[in-house]
Amino acid sequence: MLGFSEDDVCQMFQYYQQAGWLKGDVEAMIQEMKPWYDGYCFAMDSLKAESKMFNTDMVLYYLGCQIRLGHAPESMLNPNARTDYQKMKNLIQLDRLEKSRKSVIYEIAENGGITGNLVGYFPASEIVKRENFVSLLYYYGMLTIQGIDGNKLRLGIPNNNVRKQYYGYLLEEYDAIRATDHTAIDRAFDSAVYQGEWEPLLKLIAEEYRKNSSVRSLMEGERNIQGFFTAYLSLSTYYLTAPEVELNHGYCDFFLMPDLMRYPMVAHSYIIELKYLKKDDTEAKAEQQWQEAKEQLRRYIDDEKVRLLVGDTQLHLVAMQFRGEEVTRMEEVD
Repeated sequence: MLGFSEDDVCQMFQYYQQAGWLKGDVEAMIQEMKPWYDGYCFAMDSLKAESKMFNTDMVLYYLGCQIRLGHAPESMLNPNARTDYQKMKNLIQLDRLEKSRKSVIYEIAENGGITGNLVGYFPASEIVKRENFVSLLYYYGMLTIQGIDGNKLRLGIPNNNVRKQYYGYLLEEYDAIRATDHTAIDRAFDSAVYQGEWEPLLKLIAEEYRKNSSVRSLMEGERNIQGFFTAYLSLSTYYLTAPEVELNHGYCDFFLMPDLMRYPMVAHSYIIELKYLKKDDTEAKAEQQWQEAKEQLRRYIDDEKVRLLVGDTQLHLVAMQFRGEEVTRMEEVD
């Protein structure tokens, strides 16, 4: 009912393998599922546990494909998860106070989580309150317990399956304001994936952001740009797009980690550092900020985790600097 431990998944898959129904390497299957279906924690006492819980429905979806088709599903996104996604959208749009709940979704999508306290119960009439909405996201599996910040819980996105739903919501919101040519972005991604030509992709997203003044009014400054880039960089299935990944005692803005288990043909990976200037900031501040971005990128590459995650791909370190809505500088750092 609540989830599978990694041992549960291993035993279940081995059972079907021994019965002759399941072919392939069970350990490889578990490693393929982990970024997509693992990561749930439902109790404070479980925070110290080394392993989290797998979502039962998602694991069975994967297992069913392996048994019926002999391979992993074409899309790791479980269609059944759309039910909770639609519930979330309906709750956001319940009344005239929907802006408060939208801000919760923006914050979670951009930062990977939110701090707060879980509400154990509340009357149906109070379902629209912000604090209750955060709790509902937890109960729907859209958030999970990840730690403690002072007297509050740190609630985060458990896995890529759920993360894609948040990004999907942002994309719908942005496209409702001003439609973006996703086909052009898809073609630009192909060039970045195979040829290492990252500039057309980032220029295209930056230009879409510049044109979309209504999107810029949703939030201020760097958070706004970061949310926009997060949503559109998540469109590619070749990468596991992760914002605010901790690398070598810092947090990079975007790490496009190649999903090499599913797409071993990916040749290039990226860490992107984004800097934001106000329109009246001085050139001296701009230069200082730019040097900081380059130093941060060089520091990230010293993290052993980076080399493990990028495999044999060529890693590109890219710095971007915005002044207001305009990108003023964009370079690859040696």
